[in-house]
Amino acid sequence: MTSDPTERSRPAQRQAEIFEHVLQHGSVSANELAELFHVSLMTIHRDLDELERQGVVRKHRGGVSAQPSSVFESNVSYRLRAARAEKIAIAQKARQLIEPGMAIMLDDSTTTLELARLLEDAAPITVMTNFLETIKLLSTIRGVRLLALGGDYFPTHDSFLGVPCIDAIEALRVDMLFASTSAVSGGYTYHQEQEIVLVKRAMIRAAQRSVLMVDHTKMGRVALHRLAPLSDIDLVITDSQASPESLVEMRENGVRYEIA
Repeated sequence: MTSDPTERSRPAQRQAEIFEHVLQHGSVSANELAELFHVSLMTIHRDLDELERQGVVRKHRGGVSAQPSSVFESNVSYRLRAARAEKIAIAQKARQLIEPGMAIMLDDSTTTLELARLLEDAAPITVMTNFLETIKLLSTIRGVRLLALGGDYFPTHDSFLGVPCIDAIEALRVDMLFASTSAVSGGYTYHQEQEIVLVKRAMIRAAQRSVLMVDHTKMGRVALHRLAPLSDIDLVITDSQASPESLVEMRENGVRYEIA
């Protein structure tokens, strides 16, 4: 098949459109994308190679996916759309734990972002976070004292990580941490990326109480890195679709949990 000149002239725009399509559908085949964008299969594979290099999608045999795996954490754009109703319900439950005058820490999860949206009537309150989207949101709310945890910026997660971020966290002590993670199973929490694991561990150590906010899609799963035992967490909040097996497992491990 002869390559069309337009295939060479607008790869960046096409790749952005491919990414948007994959975000909407979760997983698609290369053949489907070639037909949709009227380009050769070879061109699509070059586009997908570039998107994978950027860390926003993962290629698999015959196609591409924006969905997480045991070694791949989804791009923040995908996570912002996934299980939104469940995350909102979990955030509303977590909001009941927050009182004016508290100092709380929020990690870079899209679940805690939903909690941040509910903090306008919690003032005065001090909030620490490394998630840029949460920083931008809370910077507009009166009565919120905002401490931004800096470090190396990771566009895939829209957050700050690395040694400077960990050092900033270790200099603090907060009343409560609200965090999420990619996978929970067998009495442990897991995440795909080492940099995020190290930051979340530091956050747990910095908090008097830790609340884990995880929707049902993360229960009964594992990821590459073991983050922390659930015994390090004071409370797990999940949604009503969590499997009975997951709830039994938490009870057997002595984990306190609530259903949103």
